[in-house]
Formats: sequence, structure tokens, C-alpha cells
Amino acid sequence: THKDVAWVSYPGLPGDKYNALARKYVPKGAGAVFTFGLKDGYDAGVKLVSNVKLFSHLANIGDTRSLIIHPASTTHSQLSAEQLKQAGAGTDVVRLSIGIEDVDDIIADLDQAIS
Repeated sequence: THKDVAWVSYPGLPGDKYNALARKYVPKGAGAVFTFGLKDGYDAGVKLVSNVKLFSHLANIGDTRSLIIHPASTTHSQLSAEQLKQAGAGTDVVRLSIGIEDVDDIIADLDQAIS
């Protein structure tokens, strides 16, 4: 519900298009990876990744540490705007893999970095 977040994609959310599949195939939970879009696009994504303190800026997933990536400025930076969109890595996209840190610390870090 953050004012700077345009959308969230996570199969564990009731409104997500993959929620029914997640409930069927992963009934204990949809996992720790999710994607969201920032209203201010590319620059906001770069700023967010640059300002987090708790998150590690890495492209892998499944670590015990919380990880963050802005694909448009890193792993997918060679693609055109249209290719980014087709790859699900638009300029507004940020991906998170949540680790074992305290949830309040994770939320506070994201909030301060977005702001």
C-alpha cells in the first residue's frame, strides 16, 4: 500500500493471477520472491537499490539474506524498452527475495530507501 508503489506481483496475494495455482501447488506458501513496480519508473528503481541498507544487491534468489535487483539497470540493461516489457522487466520493476531478517527491519529499510 506504499504511495510510491504502482503494483505488486506475488502469487500469495488473493488478487494475483497465479493465486489459484499457488494455492494448489504450494499450499504452505508462495515463497519469498516477489516483484513490484515503482510509480516513478527507472530512476526510482535505481534510487531504491542504491539506498537500501539491509538488502544485498544481487541477481540470485533463495539466500538467507534479503536480496534486491532492478533488472532494467542491471541484468537486463542491454534490452530495449520494448524488450524489457516483453521480458517482464520494465523500467519500473524491482524484484525482491526476502531473507530471514526481522520483517519490521525489512519494511523499514524499503520504506526509507523509497522515500
